[in-house]
Amino acid sequence: MGLGDFFKSILDGGKVDVQKRYQFMREAVSGTMSEFYMARDRQTDQMVGLKILDLGKTQTLESRFKGLDKPTEGEIASSFNHPLIVTTLQYGITTKNQQYIVMEFLDGPGLNSLIVGKSPLLDGNRLTLVRQMAEALKVVHDAGYIHRDICPRNFVCSKDASSLKLIDFGLTVPAEKQYMQPGIRTGTPNYMAPEVVRRRPTDQRLDIFALGVSMYELFAFELPWARGSDGMAAMSHGASAPPPIRQFYEKIDPRLEAAILKCIESEPDKRYTNVGDFLNAIKMLKSEDAA
Repeated sequence: MGLGDFFKSILDGGKVDVQKRYQFMREAVSGTMSEFYMARDRQTDQMVGLKILDLGKTQTLESRFKGLDKPTEGEIASSFNHPLIVTTLQYGITTKNQQYIVMEFLDGPGLNSLIVGKSPLLDGNRLTLVRQMAEALKVVHDAGYIHRDICPRNFVCSKDASSLKLIDFGLTVPAEKQYMQPGIRTGTPNYMAPEVVRRRPTDQRLDIFALGVSMYELFAFELPWARGSDGMAAMSHGASAPPPIRQFYEKIDPRLEAAILKCIESEPDKRYTNVGDFLNAIKMLKSEDAA
């Protein structure tokens, strides 16, 4: 940053002109609330992931928590320092008043794309990925948050699919009573817990449900229930028992199958109380396949 740019940033209240600071190397990937770029930091020459939040959509989301001292996505994301969670390098406000977040660039496939493509890279790696998904979520929960958007899209894998990292804290809220009231319908519909769409009180167990659906899909390449495109899709979640995972992946260890199915019980009280209990249930397993 030159001296002129330094003084301009002060005059702008510390806001950053991301067009000047970063060279956009890849076209934006549009998300629900933001656009994501692979970019080069002109100051450090580092390749980074640059997320720019849509101003209008962000304001709409924040209005649901009016009067609450809700931390921003950047504040939440930057609070984590864990190998299974994407590293946030910087966050702030652009000169266009949009929130932006700079993170390490993860040059690997999303878990969702591996599932859609029925990738053979998943063979032999599923149990490791399941454990890492749960461990990453446990870090979030132990820090006192609800992620609210656990789904395969929000896990980015290494190129060989032997490991992954949790991303995207755009819908994350503190696990406190004022943020768990009925009526706050946020999340990805196909992974949304029934209590969310039925306007019941929620807690961290909604993430356990979404984790269970994601793990089910990792093995079955299908969702437990009919796929939908809006929040009403979740109304059918738990209305009937999902097909056994072994119907799609016959080799699955029955103990792992039972643990995943417990995560997606329609009634929160029937799920694991916390992610640690799920990890304990599968800790003795050496492989995703039955011996």
